[in-house]
Amino acid sequence: MARALIRIPPLVRAGEVFEVRVLVQHPMETGYRPGADGRVQPRDIVTRVEAKLDGRAVFSADLFPAIAANPYLAFPLRVAASGTLTLNFRGDGGFTLVEHAAITVA
Repeated sequence: MARALIRIPPLVRAGEVFEVRVLVQHPMETGYRPGADGRVQPRDIVTRVEAKLDGRAVFSADLFPAIAANPYLAFPLRVAASGTLTLNFRGDGGFTLVEHAAITVA
Protein backbone atom coordinates (compact mmCIF):
# COMPACT_ATOMS: atom_id res chain seq x y z
CA MET A 1 0.00 0.00 0.00
CA ALA A 2 1.35 3.40 -0.93
CA ARG A 3 1.79 6.24 1.50
CA ALA A 4 3.21 9.74 1.51
CA LEU A 5 5.57 11.27 4.03
CA ILE A 6 4.97 15.00 4.42
CA ARG A 7 7.54 17.24 6.10
CA ILE A 8 6.40 20.67 7.27
CA PRO A 9 8.10 22.83 9.91
CA PRO A 10 6.36 22.35 13.28
CA LEU A 11 5.69 26.09 13.58
CA VAL A 12 5.66 28.74 10.84
CA ARG A 13 5.24 32.50 11.00
CA ALA A 14 2.32 34.17 9.28
CA GLY A 15 3.40 35.40 5.84
CA GLU A 16 6.74 33.60 5.95
CA VAL A 17 7.66 31.29 3.05
CA PHE A 18 8.52 27.73 4.07
CA GLU A 19 9.12 24.50 2.17
CA VAL A 20 6.73 21.56 2.04
CA ARG A 21 8.53 18.30 1.28
CA VAL A 22 6.72 15.16 0.18
CA LEU A 23 8.02 11.64 -0.46
CA VAL A 24 5.50 9.31 -2.11
CA GLN A 25 6.02 5.57 -1.71
CA HIS A 26 5.24 4.20 -5.19
CA PRO A 27 7.19 1.89 -7.57
CA MET A 28 6.61 4.12 -10.67
CA GLU A 29 6.84 1.48 -13.41
CA THR A 30 7.46 3.33 -16.72
CA GLY A 31 5.81 0.86 -19.06
CA TYR A 32 9.03 0.46 -21.10
CA ARG A 33 10.94 -2.17 -19.09
CA PRO A 34 10.65 -5.88 -19.81
CA GLY A 35 9.78 -8.13 -16.88
CA ALA A 36 11.28 -11.51 -15.97
CA ASP A 37 9.16 -13.18 -18.67
CA GLY A 38 10.43 -10.75 -21.36
CA ARG A 39 7.13 -8.93 -21.78
CA VAL A 40 6.91 -5.20 -21.17
CA GLN A 41 5.60 -4.35 -17.71
CA PRO A 42 2.40 -2.27 -17.76
CA ARG A 43 2.81 1.41 -16.92
CA ASP A 44 2.02 2.26 -13.29
CA ILE A 45 2.92 5.81 -12.30
CA VAL A 46 1.60 8.66 -10.19
CA THR A 47 0.31 11.09 -12.81
CA ARG A 48 -1.06 14.02 -10.80
CA VAL A 49 -0.34 15.66 -7.44
CA GLU A 50 -2.56 18.41 -6.05
CA ALA A 51 -2.16 20.31 -2.78
CA LYS A 52 -4.96 22.31 -1.19
CA LEU A 53 -4.85 24.45 1.91
CA ASP A 54 -8.29 24.43 3.54
CA GLY A 55 -9.86 23.69 0.13
CA ARG A 56 -7.89 26.31 -1.84
CA ALA A 57 -5.43 25.01 -4.46
CA VAL A 58 -1.82 25.96 -3.64
CA PHE A 59 0.23 23.52 -5.77
CA SER A 60 -0.23 20.97 -8.55
CA ALA A 61 2.09 18.90 -10.73
CA ASP A 62 1.73 16.43 -13.58
CA LEU A 63 4.25 13.55 -13.42
CA PHE A 64 5.51 11.47 -16.33
CA PRO A 65 7.29 8.10 -16.77
CA ALA A 66 10.78 9.63 -16.53
CA ILE A 67 10.41 10.31 -12.79
CA ALA A 68 12.03 7.87 -10.37
CA ALA A 69 10.36 5.42 -8.04
CA ASN A 70 9.27 6.94 -4.72
CA PRO A 71 9.07 10.46 -6.14
CA TYR A 72 10.17 13.39 -3.99
CA LEU A 73 8.49 16.76 -4.40
CA ALA A 74 9.18 20.07 -2.69
CA PHE A 75 7.37 23.36 -3.07
CA PRO A 76 7.32 26.72 -1.29
CA LEU A 77 4.23 27.82 0.60
CA ARG A 78 3.18 30.96 2.44
CA VAL A 79 0.24 30.96 4.83
CA ALA A 80 -1.50 33.64 6.89
CA ALA A 81 -3.22 31.36 9.40
CA SER A 82 -3.15 27.77 10.66
CA GLY A 83 -4.91 25.21 8.50
CA THR A 84 -4.89 21.76 6.98
CA LEU A 85 -2.87 20.90 3.89
CA THR A 86 -4.47 18.13 1.83
CA LEU A 87 -2.39 16.31 -0.76
CA ASN A 88 -4.21 14.28 -3.40
CA PHE A 89 -2.26 11.82 -5.56
CA ARG A 90 -3.74 10.14 -8.66
CA GLY A 91 -2.19 7.60 -10.98
CA ASP A 92 -2.56 4.76 -13.41
CA GLY A 93 -4.78 1.81 -12.63
CA GLY A 94 -7.10 3.84 -10.43
CA PHE A 95 -4.37 4.74 -7.91
CA THR A 96 -5.51 7.41 -5.45
CA LEU A 97 -4.00 8.54 -2.19
CA VAL A 98 -5.06 11.40 0.06
CA GLU A 99 -2.87 12.64 2.92
CA HIS A 100 -3.43 15.49 5.37
CA ALA A 101 -0.97 17.60 7.36
CA ALA A 102 -1.67 20.32 9.89
CA ILE A 103 0.08 23.67 9.51
CA THR A 104 0.43 25.65 12.72
CA VAL A 105 1.06 29.41 12.50
CA ALA A 106 2.68 31.11 15.47
